[in-house]
Amino acid sequence: MLLLERDSALEALSQYAAQARAGEGRVVLISGEAGAGKTALLEQLRENLDEVSWVGGTCDGLITPRPLGPLFEIAEQLGGELLEACNRDAGRDELFAVLLRRLSAPGTPVVVAIEDLHWADESTLDLVRFLGRRIRTTRSLLLVTFRDDAIRSDEALRIALGGLAAERATRRVTVPALSAGAVATLAAGSGLAAEDVYRLSGGNAFFVQEIVQSASELPASARDAVLARVARLSESARAVLDVVAVAGYRVDVGLLESLDTPVRDLDELVVAGALVSESRSLRFRHELNRRAVESEIPVYRKAAIHALLLAALERAGADEAVLASHADGAGDRDAVLRYAPAAGERAAELGAHREAVEHFRAALRFADQVEPRTAADLYSRLATEASVVERWELALDAGQRALELWTAVADPPRQSDAMRALSATMWRLCRGPESTELAVAAVEVGTTPERAYAHLAQLKSHYGEIEEATALLRQAGDLPDLRSEVANTAAVVAWMSGAEWMPLMTSALQIAIGQGAREQTARAYANLCTALCDFGRYAEAESYYAQGAAFCEETGMIRLGLSLRATLGEILLGVGRWDEAVDVCREVLASGASPLNRLSAAIVLGRILARRGDGDPWPYLDEAVTSADATGRPDLIGLTRCARAEAHWLAGNPDKALQDIAVGSTHIDRAHGWIQGQLATWQARLDVTVTPTRLPEPHACSISGDFERAAELWDGIGSSYDAALALLDSGSEQGMREALSRFDTGGASAAAMLTRRRMRRLGLRGIPSGAHQSTRSDAAGMTRREREVMTMVAAGQSNATISAQLVISPRTVEHHVAAVLAKLGVGSRTLVEAEARRRGLLEN
Repeated sequence: MLLLERDSALEALSQYAAQARAGEGRVVLISGEAGAGKTALLEQLRENLDEVSWVGGTCDGLITPRPLGPLFEIAEQLGGELLEACNRDAGRDELFAVLLRRLSAPGTPVVVAIEDLHWADESTLDLVRFLGRRIRTTRSLLLVTFRDDAIRSDEALRIALGGLAAERATRRVTVPALSAGAVATLAAGSGLAAEDVYRLSGGNAFFVQEIVQSASELPASARDAVLARVARLSESARAVLDVVAVAGYRVDVGLLESLDTPVRDLDELVVAGALVSESRSLRFRHELNRRAVESEIPVYRKAAIHALLLAALERAGADEAVLASHADGAGDRDAVLRYAPAAGERAAELGAHREAVEHFRAALRFADQVEPRTAADLYSRLATEASVVERWELALDAGQRALELWTAVADPPRQSDAMRALSATMWRLCRGPESTELAVAAVEVGTTPERAYAHLAQLKSHYGEIEEATALLRQAGDLPDLRSEVANTAAVVAWMSGAEWMPLMTSALQIAIGQGAREQTARAYANLCTALCDFGRYAEAESYYAQGAAFCEETGMIRLGLSLRATLGEILLGVGRWDEAVDVCREVLASGASPLNRLSAAIVLGRILARRGDGDPWPYLDEAVTSADATGRPDLIGLTRCARAEAHWLAGNPDKALQDIAVGSTHIDRAHGWIQGQLATWQARLDVTVTPTRLPEPHACSISGDFERAAELWDGIGSSYDAALALLDSGSEQGMREALSRFDTGGASAAAMLTRRRMRRLGLRGIPSGAHQSTRSDAAGMTRREREVMTMVAAGQSNATISAQLVISPRTVEHHVAAVLAKLGVGSRTLVEAEARRRGLLEN
């Protein structure tokens, strides 16, 4: 088939290859619908490039893909240190590092092609992210193809691509559908009407190719076109093709030879175009071809083929994941139990937690046919892996079954471990009392309860039970693998009690990194980010978020990665980047996150909708309150009730706001200082006697009546909305006018409306009518004056100079600068120029 309408894509790829050869490594994301011609594009590029080493691998669309399958294919082609590391089952981090070393080595530049990323296992996604962040300093080119019609349905793929898109080395190439003219060219001489081919194919290159080559009355789909070609094969060749289809997209010729496959059948398949020959392997032209062929194989025959392949691959000493997949397909109980647990364990080690879940589930289909201890261990492993990937109902069921079995076999240490794990699951499901009950029981049951003590201390710290948590930490001892967890919880205890917590938390992070403890590293990042956000240290929190999110993406820590995303929503809310916050929170809520991870996102989304007055905040705020109440945590109850009280207040229902604040304040003494500050400020705003005394400075200033100082402090941490609330609370005409200006420019329409009502009741005149259309349509939501101030700040001019040139007061300049910083989402004026240029807000 001719390669039509691909010149611009080929030219772009050639340029990226040249840039890589010159020392600016590139990763190119090549997208298109299934069958668009991505593989054909790569094949043409490979022909065009000289003096490069081309290696590649393909992600198989098997039931449970082999973790890092493309990497092992690449290792076979590169050989050397990488192949040696693969053969000795090196750990994932070492494999990644060895490959990066090879790509960074002097000599011939390397082009790495990883195809069909939409079928990738988690570890392969992590590999692509790993290379994408580091390839810029090499002379290598990473080409990644994926189906863009698979992004919406694959959360992991979407997140991975989103992370890659932000890298400086990343470029994008889209392979579009063919035009009607191109389809007509391809259909010429086939005896088929070009318009019919175009109508049925939609310009999809694969569909066009299959339809044209079938040379039959136009089939209803490409599947029919594939099967029409397959139907012309001899019976023996078709039987071989069935075996290849069950084996996977690409199959080693040696495997087929071990099955005594006649060479004439292989020749027939290649000549007919059913398979493509590549060195010592054969592959389908497209995964859709394989699936079309496989779909026609009767179930009983498919099971027999899986059994045939299983036996051959066992003799060849194949990878456990491949053996487990075929054992599952064959329904071979003994083989499944032999290979699936090992495959699950290896997948978990490599960070392919979704694949680990499927392997353990496959083994547990035979749970009633194995020893209780074996079943208990499998259920425990499944519960752990399911919790990592946020499959909480599965984690709960597996955890409960594991506990029942460990109790039945009378193994106290494992029973205690199962109780602790189930307690953690209950906690993520916001079932606080049950979580605590299990945590206490884990301490009582265990013969060596150090881990149970550490876990119970963690729960107690969240409840603000400082003395109990401190005593439990002492009982946890000093086991090496508990040091990060203990330091982390000690930091939370300090944070909740108002003591210095940052050194303890950073120590927990460094210990975890030094030990290679992925979950503890991710937990330390998550808690650092949360604590810094709670204390209004937004710039620091966002920095740790970036580090933590990258770590979670590269290591498959999905649960804690979502926790970090939810906290990012809180950060963006705090600094006034509401549009970004809404996007992040909707992403978290759509991800299948646990109730605990959903809680933070729901609060942020509900608050923004309430402040803007442009949506219904109550489903989100009510969900957050219900979840927080179910945990019983004082800080979460206080936080969610403050959020709902604010929504009631903005809607003109102060009595309902008072009810929420009353509930939130019940255990105010066991919440940390910044939650106490929120509750106290709302008590004062609603004319309730303020109870706590240990308040952060911005809240303390508001309570004492120093509203101008409170606004300055809020501006200092980038929270213009809270500064506006403080100015509104002042009750002065100047304060209310400034608050109204901030609400209008920040998009807080409901707060602006409330402020106008208050000003009218006081009889004030000349109340501004609201943001002008020019402000609402501005790309950054800035007024014309704020644009002027932004341009002058970006040019390095001082406030005094700006004041003189624009003939406005220095105080007004300060307000405009604060608004500019908030709308750009930066923490200081030195960052204004770079951010404004990144957004295209400054003229060259």
